[in-house]
Amino acid sequence: MKEIILIKNGELALKGLNRATFEEILLKNLRRRLKPLGAVEIRRAQSTVYIEPADETFPFADALEQVGQVFGIAAYTRACVAEKNMDDILEKAAVYLKPQLQKVATFKVEAKRADKGFSPASPEICRLVGGALLAACPHLRVDVHNPDLTVMVEVRDFGAYIHGEQLPGAGGLPVGTAGRAAVLISGGIDSPVAAWTMAKRGLTLNAVHFASPPYTSARAEQKVRDLLERVARYSGVIRLAVVPFTELQEAIGEHCPEDFFTLIMRRMMMRIATRIANDRNCGALITGESLGQVASQTLQALAVTDAAAGLPVLRPLIGMDKDEIVAVARKIDTFEISIQPFEDCCTVFTPRHPKTRPTIAQCDAAEASFDWEPLLERAVAGTTYSYIESTDGKGIRL
Repeated sequence: MKEIILIKNGELALKGLNRATFEEILLKNLRRRLKPLGAVEIRRAQSTVYIEPADETFPFADALEQVGQVFGIAAYTRACVAEKNMDDILEKAAVYLKPQLQKVATFKVEAKRADKGFSPASPEICRLVGGALLAACPHLRVDVHNPDLTVMVEVRDFGAYIHGEQLPGAGGLPVGTAGRAAVLISGGIDSPVAAWTMAKRGLTLNAVHFASPPYTSARAEQKVRDLLERVARYSGVIRLAVVPFTELQEAIGEHCPEDFFTLIMRRMMMRIATRIANDRNCGALITGESLGQVASQTLQALAVTDAAAGLPVLRPLIGMDKDEIVAVARKIDTFEISIQPFEDCCTVFTPRHPKTRPTIAQCDAAEASFDWEPLLERAVAGTTYSYIESTDGKGIRL
């Protein structure tokens, strides 16, 4: 029995004249993700994407897992293909859905006719298919209000498609439709969630990590790579820049007032990240800051930090509390990595009493006693680059 994967676009249907461009990028992302699994034909019509395997050996379970991690998809399902006549629809529905129906007590049938020339009409399709399923599974009863399983029959231009419940997709917009941005990535809980959240809005991610050996270890850097690998399951390949930050941090500790250490460190990070981001044609920076979470994330502190950035700063977590952020981290499988005890450079030279209501003028004055430009230039020049990819769990690069 021939099967395909049906995908519903969701938000892309609202894109008007730009819709075709968004859908083409979605198809490109799907082809890239599914290529290691075998040959497939992917096409789109009527707000639906059709994934048709070339042969019966295609690993549907693996493909469904990958499809569920592609942004731009509202829902997806595995479906049986039938000819556009009721005899074939009824025969295949009873056979194809029987394993699912044997696990439930109630069901209902819904029908959609994208091909309005098909007869009978949708209510009659529901009645006929429901009767065939009751005959095949006598234990069932119909519940149109709260069924255990909703059976769908979709009659479209190319055929009829029969399936059970649809799975929720990752949502959002296809990665690559909104431009590029650089995320400042630490080993904590917040920044990987911020990266994932903005990839969901269609941004292609670059990542900037600040390393301060010997204060931070190689294991801390590997922790960041592991976190980005989880994010890359959704975003695709991420270019990682690792910035040597020790010299700058030591200079901050030597030349700046203690209560400004964290603020000035964040401002130096913004300056460096902006230079790296500009080199990659990024249109914004991304951080994992949440309002009031720590001393450097008050309104005044954020304003001081923004003043040092040469690009817009996106803070997708700004209104979320820690429990909400942790819930997303668990969902995308970064939480257990984030809580590993390998500290990043943000814990180096932490002030005992950090400034919580700074002004830009105060920060400028605190920085004025030293020439930072040579250190900034050396940090950028010493930055190393690599690419973070995801795997399917079996070592196959996606």
